[in-house]
Amino acid sequence: MRPEYIKNTAKLYLVAPSFGCTTSPYEERLYKAIEQLKRLGHTLVVGPNCFLAEGKCASNTPKQRAKEFMEAYQSDADCIISVGGGELMYEILDYIDFEKIKLLKPKWFVGFSDNTNLTFTLTTLSNIETIYGACAGHFHFKKYKYDVLDTYLMLQGKKEFKGYPKYEASPDKTNPFADYNFDTKKIITPYKYKEPFSGVLLGGNLDCLQLLCGTPYDKVFEYTSNHKEGIIFYLEACDLNVVGIKRALLQLKRSNWFQNIRGFLIGRPLCIHQEFAGVDHLNAVIDVLKEYDTPILLDIDLGHLSPSMPFRNGAYATIEYKNNNIFINYK
Repeated sequence: MRPEYIKNTAKLYLVAPSFGCTTSPYEERLYKAIEQLKRLGHTLVVGPNCFLAEGKCASNTPKQRAKEFMEAYQSDADCIISVGGGELMYEILDYIDFEKIKLLKPKWFVGFSDNTNLTFTLTTLSNIETIYGACAGHFHFKKYKYDVLDTYLMLQGKKEFKGYPKYEASPDKTNPFADYNFDTKKIITPYKYKEPFSGVLLGGNLDCLQLLCGTPYDKVFEYTSNHKEGIIFYLEACDLNVVGIKRALLQLKRSNWFQNIRGFLIGRPLCIHQEFAGVDHLNAVIDVLKEYDTPILLDIDLGHLSPSMPFRNGAYATIEYKNNNIFINYK
């Protein structure tokens, strides 16, 4: 199910299912983002955990974080946006009522990185589209552009997107409100790409997905079986090294996640320049996925080396690669 697109007057509910914003630059950015979103005409509800660090490596206890999210989903808000990523959102899944969410009016949930634990499961368990895109703190810019603008426009119903000319390898860490430092030209590596391909988009952060695999929250085989139009997996890695990326992909492959596959979109990993005993970030992927005989586009604008294109989990889209860029057209 696709939630309703939002308007400039939409009510937004901010939640912290992983980290809270209590340190620099995250705290300053979130306060500024709240100001900016209100200036645009939005009504905001700031969840009780957003500026907390009461849990272990988290905003609050798993139960309290899940409670905040469930209250947000049952509220009259039009959209829920996570304030940021983190490390242990995985803990809250035991306390999320996915069956109850199925019965509620669908809402957009937007988040990135550790938020895969909800963007992915809300789609595969509750059959609701989500957006893997900019967290609330990223909306601090006075003028939205690049991935932040694209996330905002996606919420409003925009259907055509393209990648960006460069990416940021060395961000300015001295100014919490610094613009992107586009210091590196991107180079997309295509593998077996011949023509545009289509399917239902599904994916997120590989670090998180490998932890979901084989748990009670893994219903990927059932989900992909129900989509005869085929699946396009988009994946990006954060903390995994090149060998870790290969191991994670092997685990998903052996768990039949990639049946009914139509193609793969692979983001720039943080270990983009790493090589270990002959394994690099490109062959770690290709060696595992090449047997599917489907197109693979590597080092696209996706991941923790900004900017990162937003993706709609559960949405049918057509992917085109040309002139070292990626173009996504949603149905």
